[in-house]
Amino acid sequence: MKQQFRALFSFILTPLESSTAPYAYKRSHRVALLILSVLFTFLASAVFIVGQGKDPVYLIPVILFGGVGFLGGIVGLLGTERAVAKIWGTKP
Repeated sequence: MKQQFRALFSFILTPLESSTAPYAYKRSHRVALLILSVLFTFLASAVFIVGQGKDPVYLIPVILFGGVGFLGGIVGLLGTERAVAKIWGTKP
């Protein structure tokens, strides 16, 4: 199942995993990425709920925060160590 999802989101994962440069990875990087993804998704949901019925400009932070949360979740759950390290920009 994981390979099917990796194939589905390959347009996100391929650029992050296609480098040969050295990288520094720690398990805590993946955990932090997943926690931040949940927080950004929660923030997007909260802004969406509070902003309904008001000026449609509230959709801008919903799209931005939701996109960051979605991207982090995909990389955190499906990405390789290299992809997670590239998100954080860590180098040895």
